[in-house]
Amino acid sequence: MIKWLPVLKPDGKPRYIQIADAIEAGIKNGEIAAGERLPPQRKLAERLAIDFTTVSRAYTEAHARRLVESHVGRGTFACAPAHARHEVDPRRARDEDLSMNMPPEPHDPELIARMQDGLKTVSANLISLLRYQSTTGGTQDKAAASSWLSKRGMVPSLERIAITPGAHATMTAILSTMTRPGDVILCEGVTYPGLRAITARMGLQLVGLPMDSAGILPDALDAAIYLHQPKALYLNPTVQNPTTLTIPQSRRMEIAEVLIRQRLPLIEDDAYGFIPASCPAPFATLAPDLTWHIGGLAKCLGAGLRLAYTVAPNSRAAYSLAQALRASAVMPSPLCMALATRWIEDGTADAIRFYIRKESAARQKIAAETLAGHNFSGGPDAFNIWLKLPLGASRAELMGRMAGRHVGLMPSDAFTVLGKPDEHVRICLGGVIQREELHASLLFMANSLSDAGWMG
Repeated sequence: MIKWLPVLKPDGKPRYIQIADAIEAGIKNGEIAAGERLPPQRKLAERLAIDFTTVSRAYTEAHARRLVESHVGRGTFACAPAHARHEVDPRRARDEDLSMNMPPEPHDPELIARMQDGLKTVSANLISLLRYQSTTGGTQDKAAASSWLSKRGMVPSLERIAITPGAHATMTAILSTMTRPGDVILCEGVTYPGLRAITARMGLQLVGLPMDSAGILPDALDAAIYLHQPKALYLNPTVQNPTTLTIPQSRRMEIAEVLIRQRLPLIEDDAYGFIPASCPAPFATLAPDLTWHIGGLAKCLGAGLRLAYTVAPNSRAAYSLAQALRASAVMPSPLCMALATRWIEDGTADAIRFYIRKESAARQKIAAETLAGHNFSGGPDAFNIWLKLPLGASRAELMGRMAGRHVGLMPSDAFTVLGKPDEHVRICLGGVIQREELHASLLFMANSLSDAGWMG
């Protein structure tokens, strides 16, 4: 282990960037040799008299630039120069939206290498992948989509499958085929903010349904159909955003019975369905001729792909969706489609979701330990928690206190459709942040919530 110590200059750059820059410079000028172990994060923080989380972010930044490799129980080591030549643009490496519910990002060098290898393989067809192509994907990509969807127990014909440019764009296109301004869409009382934004822009009325610990109430759904004559029901039934609730099979069957009897279409947003090792069957297997199933890849592979594997209720509906998507988005990215197909075919896609599953469980454990005694819902397959604040605390106050921390918070206002927003906050445990910094940030949050001076 070297006794290397970076020099922090008052040049206006964040300190963690300065440390990452110093690591890069040290490798280039030979001050840090390839394979040499860098100082442990806590020891370097002590030497520099700075916060541990700053050093943690610096090492994460260095890892993103492929300057270092980390090995559990052994430490952090400088990469060989050949490995470091593929420079990462730090401006892109730091660009993230903390308002989104992000999965934990892979930090395993082997997995990252596999992902990059897929991109290199796909790049052999770069010129053809820059052409205009099919609006909803070609046969090879649909076959890969079918293989992926089979993991959720679905075996739809290829003519019902549409590869679409992300779940958000897909919902917009679906709603455009079945609604006019003023129409009603039903949803959970606490639901995905994207749906609220879409329906508001389309001039649709969103009506929230009451929920219990098993999801929306079937009797309330039945009554709302009679009262509002809605065009569709939207559900995020597995590891729901933000509550982390998964509707059990028995309740799904009750809801499906109402939908079939009332002939009401369902938009099933299965964004998180590929993360759990086992979960109830999708609604698309219970009411296939009424269900638009959206298997988004943002949460299980990566949001930057902007892809979803969508199953339409029938071939005619798939054609209508294709026409709507052609008018709004022309086509999904052929480059991204080819990469997703490659990852599915060579097993990388499974490796990514297995990593996300394992890392999510570890982060939920950190949340359970640091926020012990506080009221929140979570689960081993979720990468967020839904925290109910203690009496006297406010979501605005908590968000103010957490400003500057590398943890994404979203107040209940963004999710609430039925009734007034209460003092709940969604806390994302994923993204760029690593376990040690997450632990420190959640511990700070727990101390803030327990602060006797909270109410001023």
